[in-house]
Amino acid sequence: MSKPDKRRRGARCPQCSKATDLTPDNPFRPFCSERCKLIDLGAWAAESYRVPIVEDPTDPDEDTEQQRS
Repeated sequence: MSKPDKRRRGARCPQCSKATDLTPDNPFRPFCSERCKLIDLGAWAAESYRVPIVEDPTDPDEDTEQQRS
């Protein structure tokens, strides 16, 4: 039976760009600290992150709504 690989995988914190470990030893991964994790959570809660949408000019739902008006 082989032992689990204990190599450290590093990455940059998505919030502050500080180097951080992506191992199970880091309870805040992929963030470097609880502070960065909470800042990101606050941004999600405030709806700062949004997926852009592109209006489809051939949307059939829009045509029927305009005809009703």
